[in-house]
Amino acid sequence: MTGYLEVISAGPGISVQDLGRPGFTALGLSTGGAADRRALWEAAALLGQARPQAALELPLTGGRFRVTAPTRLALTGAPMQASRDGKPLIWNASHGLAPGELLDLRPGDSGVYGYLSLAGGLLTVETLGARATLAAAGLGTVVETGMRLPFGTDPAPATPPQRLPADDRFGGGALRVIEGPQTALFDAETRARAFATAFQAGPASRQGLALTHKGAPFGTATAGLLSDFIGPGDIQMTGAGQPVVLLADCQTIGGYPRLGTVIPTDLSRAAQARPGTALRLVPIPLDAAEIAAPPEPLWLAQIRRQLRPLTRDPRDIADLLSYQLISGMIRGDEEDA
Repeated sequence: MTGYLEVISAGPGISVQDLGRPGFTALGLSTGGAADRRALWEAAALLGQARPQAALELPLTGGRFRVTAPTRLALTGAPMQASRDGKPLIWNASHGLAPGELLDLRPGDSGVYGYLSLAGGLLTVETLGARATLAAAGLGTVVETGMRLPFGTDPAPATPPQRLPADDRFGGGALRVIEGPQTALFDAETRARAFATAFQAGPASRQGLALTHKGAPFGTATAGLLSDFIGPGDIQMTGAGQPVVLLADCQTIGGYPRLGTVIPTDLSRAAQARPGTALRLVPIPLDAAEIAAPPEPLWLAQIRRQLRPLTRDPRDIADLLSYQLISGMIRGDEEDA
């Protein structure tokens, strides 16, 4: 039976996202999808899904929700303050949610994008094979207070809650970069300086993340350069000499030269960097990058190996005394009788 996720309140910028619409770049349509794609694969592992389903993306904002049918949910991405009927919920874990219970999500202290996934996936309108929201193209669903979003039936409601270990991608760090077709257009001094510079995350959107730094602007390499295809992960060097890491909703063609490309495994780290977060660019050979960043479908098996049972705190179990706590108890001297 289809249920509905009722949006009791919603902060700005919440949207429905999945893995996007690959295959339309030649037509000028961005792939889009979740800014932190790994968060959706983590949710798929927690909920036993074969692949990620459409979920809510909450960028530095919160919301309150109820469901009309019981379901399991997963909370992944940037850690948020989460509670169910006022009782805290562990992040990066799966939980049950019953009709009438209030799920409250509020921004945390690190990262940008938090995700709320349901076991049956959100069943909002599908266009061009996806439910992802691409605001510039008028596709998908921007979530507002009062909406009722349909979701699918939980295929395995009796599955015990699980959790994943905390990840370090929400506090900045290294962005590994492979060379691209325009890397050689930058002189050796500029390339060396870029990889030796301590950057901070600057202004960001779903289109791209500016990398700010102290000192003079970087040199550019625009002589005779024609507009070319671009995609998420590419590092464009603007005319002002500032590098920008392109993210999920980036344009499909551009004229700024590209210093290189952040590997997919590290792109979530860039997307989750709040302004001021320390970042650095690290060159990586292509063969090493292929090992460090396997195809996304392989992520699921890797993440599943990290799953652990979610241990509930007895103080949070209202019906604790209804459980059989001493099943199988014996005196210890039966064999002597």
